[in-house]
Amino acid sequence: MKTKVNEFNQQIGEEILAWEKREFPSKIEHVGKYTILEKLSKKHTKKLFEAYQQNVDHSNWTYLIYEPINDMATFDKFVDDCMNHSNRFYYAVLEKESGNPLGLFSLMRINQKDGVIEVGDVNFSDKMKRTRIATEAHYLLAKYVFEELQYRRYEWKCDDLNVPSKNAANRLGFKYEGTFRRDMIYKNRLRDTSWFSMLIEEWPNRKRALQQWLDEKNFDSKGNQIKQLKDF
Repeated sequence: MKTKVNEFNQQIGEEILAWEKREFPSKIEHVGKYTILEKLSKKHTKKLFEAYQQNVDHSNWTYLIYEPINDMATFDKFVDDCMNHSNRFYYAVLEKESGNPLGLFSLMRINQKDGVIEVGDVNFSDKMKRTRIATEAHYLLAKYVFEELQYRRYEWKCDDLNVPSKNAANRLGFKYEGTFRRDMIYKNRLRDTSWFSMLIEEWPNRKRALQQWLDEKNFDSKGNQIKQLKDF
């Protein structure tokens, strides 16, 4: 960050002129090559529930604030709660080819005044994990955050013990900033929280790498990647 020196010979932060409050997320649909993000609605409930039921176990839910949901009535209520959350905007993640929802995530902790927003509540079904759909879903959401909403800072936070989430943040180009010790209590246990961020000035480089990785030329006839994202 650029610094200035004030009249007291103290260093102060970079000046931002003509800053305006950012809009709350509202876009209904984002379409990619392999993926569609749709604002979460009741039409997604049945297929999304079925996608989670196909998981081999309940490990998806370990680091989420809620417990596994095994009955349709409870899941229906869960979707209602997500749709009506006052400071989160949930998307269902659809496989473009079939149109079926395979997971969800949200934009949350939305600070319009300072232009800071977080991606969270990520719950991708087993069928979606480690696929182009999962990576493109994050690409589409980051593109929306930086290019359309013009937020300055995009955050990713997770339980410090959640190694897959930390690996995903690093892979996607978020920068580790530190760990907040004993940050919160959930599910009757303590949590240290790892913080990651991506800044708007870093986005062009991250965008270019993600686009190159997602290109069809980067996958063989069996759908296996030729180069890893970090190679770009």
